[in-house]
Amino acid sequence: MKKLILILLAAFGFALGAHAAEGEGIVWDKAPSNTNDLPALQNGAKLFVNYCLNCHSAAFMRYNRLRDIGLTEQQIKDNLLFTTDKVGDTMKSAIDPRQAKEWFGANPPDLSVIARSRSGHGGTGADYIYTYLRTYYRDNSKATGWNNLAFPNVGMPHALWELQGQREPQFDTREIHGHEAKVFTGWKQVTPGTLSPLQYEQAVGDLVGYLQWMAEPAQNSRVRVGVWVLLFLGVLTLFTWRLNAAFWKDVH
Repeated sequence: MKKLILILLAAFGFALGAHAAEGEGIVWDKAPSNTNDLPALQNGAKLFVNYCLNCHSAAFMRYNRLRDIGLTEQQIKDNLLFTTDKVGDTMKSAIDPRQAKEWFGANPPDLSVIARSRSGHGGTGADYIYTYLRTYYRDNSKATGWNNLAFPNVGMPHALWELQGQREPQFDTREIHGHEAKVFTGWKQVTPGTLSPLQYEQAVGDLVGYLQWMAEPAQNSRVRVGVWVLLFLGVLTLFTWRLNAAFWKDVH
């Protein structure tokens, strides 16, 4: 039994070393919480329509639901709708699924609930997306010319590269579990983007906040109602306890 445990531990240690050597051990950054920030959500919706909706659909989200983040129907029509779309339509991409599969190797996934579905041991789905959109780098060995530290060998190109510019990851060689591994240490800016690094991080935070909100548009209302329900139950419990004490005070 001890020998079996030692073999399993050794195999696990080797797997961790290989995992880190492939650059897949990057820690997810904590995404900012913007689901209550209407200007941030509006900017995130604009970024989503301009940069994501070309390839990805959000088939469970209707444009008119954007009124919940403070946009008027006319603003939605003027700024976020494609020519042939209507305010009551769902957010569908214009790309042909067959062409998308030919270009990227797979049809781009629907993003309606992506912020909920991508959670894992590293953090929430928002943390993953926030890290993913900030860790693209040029890799000419890939068909798209891009790679990603959070999703190695990703088939999706960097849709926001003009905003971020081009960067190169910097690595240091260290020994992990008895094996040499490349450890990510930082970034080197190669060409500037149209946004500064801080502005880009804020933009990605707004986009991720919108994806969080889109995954459950009623979440803020649910939390508010939940707080009032808990307060009501607390007060009701107090009254019930005192009523019970008054009812039984003369019973010996």
